[in-house]
Amino acid sequence: MRRHLFYIFALFHFIIATIVASCARMGNPDGGWFDDTPPKVISSSPDDKAVEVKAKKVVINFDEYIKVEDVQNKVIISPPQLEQADIKASGKRIIVELKDSLKEDVTYTIDFSDAITDNNEGNPMGNYTFSFSTGDHIDTLEVSGYCLNAENLEPIKGILVGLYQEFEDSCFRKKPMLRVSRTNGSGKFTVKGVAPGSYRIYALQDADGDFMFSQKSEMIGFLHDSIRPSWKPDVRQDTIWRDSLHIDNILRVNYTHFLPDNVTLLCFQEPQTDRYLLKTERAIPEKFGLFFSYGHDSLPQIKGLNFDADDAFIIEPSLRNDTIYYWLRDTLLVNQDTLQMEVRYHMTDSLGQLFLHTDTMEILSKIPYERRLKELDKEFEKWQKEQERKKKRGQPYDSIMPIPPLKPKLSASGQIDPMQRIRFEMPEPLWACDTSMIHLYSKIDSLWYDAPHTFRQISVREYELTADWKLSTEYSLEVDSAAFRGIYGQVSDPMKQGLKVRSADDYSSLMVTVSPNPVKGDSVAQVIIQLIDGSEKVARQAKVGSDNTAEFFYLKPGKYYLRAIIDTNGNGVWDTGCYDEDRQAEDVYYHSEQIECKAKWDLERTWNLEATPRYAQKPLAITKQKPDKEKQLKNRNIERAKQLGKEYLKDKVKM
Repeated sequence: MRRHLFYIFALFHFIIATIVASCARMGNPDGGWFDDTPPKVISSSPDDKAVEVKAKKVVINFDEYIKVEDVQNKVIISPPQLEQADIKASGKRIIVELKDSLKEDVTYTIDFSDAITDNNEGNPMGNYTFSFSTGDHIDTLEVSGYCLNAENLEPIKGILVGLYQEFEDSCFRKKPMLRVSRTNGSGKFTVKGVAPGSYRIYALQDADGDFMFSQKSEMIGFLHDSIRPSWKPDVRQDTIWRDSLHIDNILRVNYTHFLPDNVTLLCFQEPQTDRYLLKTERAIPEKFGLFFSYGHDSLPQIKGLNFDADDAFIIEPSLRNDTIYYWLRDTLLVNQDTLQMEVRYHMTDSLGQLFLHTDTMEILSKIPYERRLKELDKEFEKWQKEQERKKKRGQPYDSIMPIPPLKPKLSASGQIDPMQRIRFEMPEPLWACDTSMIHLYSKIDSLWYDAPHTFRQISVREYELTADWKLSTEYSLEVDSAAFRGIYGQVSDPMKQGLKVRSADDYSSLMVTVSPNPVKGDSVAQVIIQLIDGSEKVARQAKVGSDNTAEFFYLKPGKYYLRAIIDTNGNGVWDTGCYDEDRQAEDVYYHSEQIECKAKWDLERTWNLEATPRYAQKPLAITKQKPDKEKQLKNRNIERAKQLGKEYLKDKVKM
């Protein structure tokens, strides 16, 4: 009897231990094994790569509970679905219901990318694509490549890439794409399920989901040449890692190599030329502004309704004439809270055509005249009390409150560079500027001498002083009192600023030779080389000369990167493209290495602009759009096995 009870007791403990061990393997609460196995497809309806399919519903069954992440951005269906398909994970299956009618004799691909993981541990399945055909065969060719921002070669994530079999340019505007893909964080795309033939390829940042270029604000990319998909047998090397540092084996794997696999689409936004008035503003009483969505060569025409607009303004337009400030000359107008006017300006109609439009406006000052008077009274009372205190103490005092001086802003102080220009920014337009009261002196052998200089106006409120600065030389910039007089009567105080030009030993130099020069022989086009910092701010730029070289002298020590702009129209800036004019954006190139300039160093670089593919040129250190983090199996059981081995050895030592 005792022996019988012993066996029952032992069996009971065995069952309990088995249940606990099983629970440990599932959730790992007590140090058991992890589930590191990715989900597997065990069946589907229809079958993967099935032909003659008529049903619009796809069910894919897995060996465990799964989930699909970020369906909207990661799952892409070709041909594109104008009515969005319903994709959902339910237990151990994924159900895809297509809403559009099925096309005849077409291969359908549902590219899940890396969106599928198991439900509990998040083990990734890897890139997975399901396909079927409504015809009698499956198309299996692929086209892959990269989408980059044409202006700065940044990879573009999430942009659509599509194919057309029609070669008419109008197709991109009138028909949805035939087959599509979407780029990842590296800007890479792969269009799958492509039939043999010739195609045009396009990129589209599809704002309205119609799979065609229908809005001017959509970023696009296109190639002039057609592509013809093909394939060839090939061999690649797969590295098997023992751990994060050691290689276990390198395998040679046969695979099907689909071509082309390096299509590069340089994407751009067309100029946003639709013109309309954004807003009006009178933040300070002395001026008001008109803000437009786009500039125009002709400035608005203003007719005053409660004031005389003839010669009433000093006009300060922006570089593109899209922001225009009107400084009020007359202080009576400054003190008038509401300005009523009729404004005629160019704007675009619904067809994008410019026409003269007339608006009646009331522009109100944000600071009413009454409030300004109260603030002036407070300032006067404060000043008056201060003068009374000085009078009682027997100190010098004023009986008339002085007008605040005009205070120009100077762009330089202390040490300057040999090529530096000194800017004067005025708080308001000037009524008068006496250049004879602006002096520059240089110090030679402890004596000060007049230094030649030029002082000129460069915009409504900006002036510039230039001189032939000598290395390691001290200068004194001195401006007499009342040299500058503003339109409201304020005058400047005397100014004195000491300047010293750095020595040659403080600088580096760099010579960049472009080989070959892509615009040599063109009388208009030019190559502009820019030195940029880690945030892509332009430190210096220079044009490539007839000797194919751009020279940078007196460079401050630092780390730089090189960018080149092929300025085809010679206007000195990068210009975007236009689809209807079949014009690509101007080409941009990046040197793939960082250049460190040190004091006293003279560097030379030879740069073949096209030696490296465009998608691999931009250094990762200054690339803002980083590659997606690749999902990998965690392989935690390897570490768990090591841990259990250590625990086993410890137990043996204790025994």
